[in-house]
Amino acid sequence: MSSPHTVMSKIRNIGIAAHIDAGKTTTTERILYYSGKTHRMGEVDDGAAVMDWMEQEKERGITICSAATTCFWHDHQINIIDTPGHVDFTAEVERSLRVLDGVVAIFCAVGGVEPQSETVWRQADRYHVPRIAYINKMDRMGADFYNVVAMMEEQLGARAIPVMLPVGTAETFTGSIDLIDMSFRVYHQETLGVTFDDRPIPEDMLKQAKQYRERLLEAVSDYDDALLEKFLENQPIDSAEVIAALRKATIDCNIVPVLCGSSFKNNGVQKLLDHILSFLPSPLDLPPVEGIDPRSDQPVTRKASVDEPFTALAFKIVSDPHVGRLTYFRVYSGKIEVGQTVHNSTLGKKERISRILAMHANKREQLEFAQAGDIVAAVGFKYTKTGNTLSPAKHPILLERMVFPEPVISVAIEPKTKADQEHLAETLSRLADEDLTFVVKTDEQTGQTVISGMGELHLEILTDRMLREFSVGANVGKPQVAYKETITTTARGEGKYVRQSGGRGHYGHVILEISPVKPGEGFIFENNIVGGAIPREFIPPIEKGVKGALENGVLAGYPMVDIRVNLLDGSFHEIDSSEIAFRVAASMAFQDAAKKAGPTFLEPMMDVEIIVPEKYMGDIIGDLNSRRSKIQGLGERSDARTINAVVPLSEMFGYATRLRSLSQGRAVYSMEFANYAPVPEKTAHLMGA
Repeated sequence: MSSPHTVMSKIRNIGIAAHIDAGKTTTTERILYYSGKTHRMGEVDDGAAVMDWMEQEKERGITICSAATTCFWHDHQINIIDTPGHVDFTAEVERSLRVLDGVVAIFCAVGGVEPQSETVWRQADRYHVPRIAYINKMDRMGADFYNVVAMMEEQLGARAIPVMLPVGTAETFTGSIDLIDMSFRVYHQETLGVTFDDRPIPEDMLKQAKQYRERLLEAVSDYDDALLEKFLENQPIDSAEVIAALRKATIDCNIVPVLCGSSFKNNGVQKLLDHILSFLPSPLDLPPVEGIDPRSDQPVTRKASVDEPFTALAFKIVSDPHVGRLTYFRVYSGKIEVGQTVHNSTLGKKERISRILAMHANKREQLEFAQAGDIVAAVGFKYTKTGNTLSPAKHPILLERMVFPEPVISVAIEPKTKADQEHLAETLSRLADEDLTFVVKTDEQTGQTVISGMGELHLEILTDRMLREFSVGANVGKPQVAYKETITTTARGEGKYVRQSGGRGHYGHVILEISPVKPGEGFIFENNIVGGAIPREFIPPIEKGVKGALENGVLAGYPMVDIRVNLLDGSFHEIDSSEIAFRVAASMAFQDAAKKAGPTFLEPMMDVEIIVPEKYMGDIIGDLNSRRSKIQGLGERSDARTINAVVPLSEMFGYATRLRSLSQGRAVYSMEFANYAPVPEKTAHLMGA
């Protein structure tokens, strides 16, 4: 095994992102198998050990290995961070992308660009993460490499440039042509693809290979003047020059190199590993990480160097049965040793590192220290949560916070027996620790415990984990939609709180105006008090009082959003005025105004994409129309049609079963949160507005 602290230029921190069923698990499994074979990492008997580990991961849903794993290839260290494939786990993908340096996007050669691939692609665009694409399943019936490249360009807006071409498809897929060194590689199946031959390009493919190499050189010649000159003058260009220019273009997110293979048939994975090293960045290739100094709010940058102060970002918390609470973090700069204390700049708390672990495929290794470029797990952290920054107390830095979407669906949950009660509370708090889109609250009116998440599947998997992983018996209620309330017009309100109780009384008087703001703007508070009608020290309690009133709306008690509150006037009493009096008065004034401001309900709307054979289109569109949907567009795939629609979440419960029966099980759909929108009057009337 290579040293756990490889030279930084030889580290690759990558994620493997794919739609469900594109072959991510098989590809990851093969990567670990080939790299383990090369470096004899444990007894890998025909890939069995690694595959067993993957089976266990599928069985348990999550294991210690699923957050990050390390393997070695040609004296380079590749840290692979797992990214889930389902939209209910968008936050998981988001937090992974935050700490990655590069992504391998896997596409199925038959299905092409699926809805989830688009979601992950957009997130990677937002974080400016370099990508290479691997078109898998070339051995499948209906595989079409060139169609997937076209889909990448059309649907993702990617500049997809093939660096490999497949030879044959389906049963005739024998290997691939490398356009960089113009060779044809055939893998030997009897050695499970560990050995291979590089042969001359087949005659019938030579013309096409030359055309695609020309296209590749044209795309990268912008990045290298010497290469451009050689290209224009038809001089020979060697592989190293092409790789250097292509690497630069990939790291700039200008080009996406496209590879092909069949992971299941052990064909093409070694080339994928080679190209991960060739094109994806090391920590040194990226700009310094940026943050702010929490003491002064001034911007700070830290280079990827061991000599800089320690900076790390916690990106996942895992409850592990063997070692307890594991905190995974990415080290951006500096070095940290076991036994040292670090400062959590986000929470302002101290944390002591009792152990540092590196994950190597299905083994783990104790480390004495972690340094810039590493992705490791620590044992001993008590307070740190996903998205928190770690740094020394003397040199604090706060990295950009991760923003997680709000949960849109809730269910009530209660323990089955008295014995389960305490265990349930502890389990829910551990799960909420791991997943920031999973929220646990107690309903004050009913006393019920309510859990909220990103979708039916999200909550289903979490409740399943409670049962299987933590052995907690619980009864789960029916899913409820997370509605909100807002206002439609401007209105004024007044609140006066006066109490005399023998001794010192309470006096608070507030006049405010509320008005609607654009969707998503949240809560804006403005203080326009002039002439000291209310002393300055009572302004924060007034804001707190308004925030408290926002928690329970005036129609049905749902939280209120997208409101500007303008504090206009009021009065105070020199002796009797208190913070508590102004908090109560502000809450009364807000409620008074909200009732007059045309309150209305908001509901979560979902972006839904359905892929369906042509003959079921009419039935499915008819069904969508009965669900208050707005059809956004219809598209065509090689063997099916696509329907894009925006549908209220409340209309989508049990949709999977309905879709199966309408299409005889042949249609698939994906759904993700789009935005909150006003509930139509007719529906609002039924809700009690």
